[in-house]
Amino acid sequence: MKQLTSRATVYSQTMTNKLYALDFDGVICDSAVETGMAGWKVALKVWADMPEHMPEALLSKFRQVRPVMETGYEAALIMRLLYEGKTPENLLTDFQHSIQALMIRDDMFVDELKALFGETRDEWIKHDFEQWIAMNPLFDGIAEKLTSITDQLVIITTKQERFVDHILKAQNIELPMERIYGLDRNMSKPQILNDIVAEKIAESIIFVEDRLPTLINVITDDRLDDIKLYLADWGYNTAADKSNTDDIERITLLGLTEMKLL
Repeated sequence: MKQLTSRATVYSQTMTNKLYALDFDGVICDSAVETGMAGWKVALKVWADMPEHMPEALLSKFRQVRPVMETGYEAALIMRLLYEGKTPENLLTDFQHSIQALMIRDDMFVDELKALFGETRDEWIKHDFEQWIAMNPLFDGIAEKLTSITDQLVIITTKQERFVDHILKAQNIELPMERIYGLDRNMSKPQILNDIVAEKIAESIIFVEDRLPTLINVITDDRLDDIKLYLADWGYNTAADKSNTDDIERITLLGLTEMKLL
């Protein structure tokens, strides 16, 4: 509990009316191209038969598959499967089975892939930071929104925290690292939201996410009943995801223009 108390000091000393808890990739940052390229760079290290130059069509195929990807390391697996001939349509409908089968076949482990993915990004950033940043643009109007709510903002993401920090600082957005809840914490998004609720730092919490399954996981936790949930329609989700929000009372479909006014 001591950790939670000390973390709360990075917020306002008094309770705020509203706290924005935002996902990063697909809500703040359009990182699909960078993630696909990073995935290819990792795949080059894992499989000796991968060609150095990525076939042009693979990036557009990767963007099609991106809605079912949850964590960055999976990009390397997606790129390998696409290279081996899997179609985006197949991966969208059979993603978990496909990546698990590949990892079993080639004797791979999640923790090792996560570490390799992070190391590969670090190498890219060290070699060509400007190119890497250019591959991670923020969605239209999001930088202005973040600047206006910095004191009421936390980021909840499956991205490693140092990469979020790099991208925000490149946009002149200063957010304390304590308010970036990323892959390094090894916690699910509902767990993180529960910790934030326990800190009692806001009268209301708004959670904006682009993955419908993540929002559904929040709904299943009774302790999070008071959090307002929004699906970002500009992010990495499918037409079916957007349509399904009509049947889920807790989740509101949010457009980019509406996000700027939220």
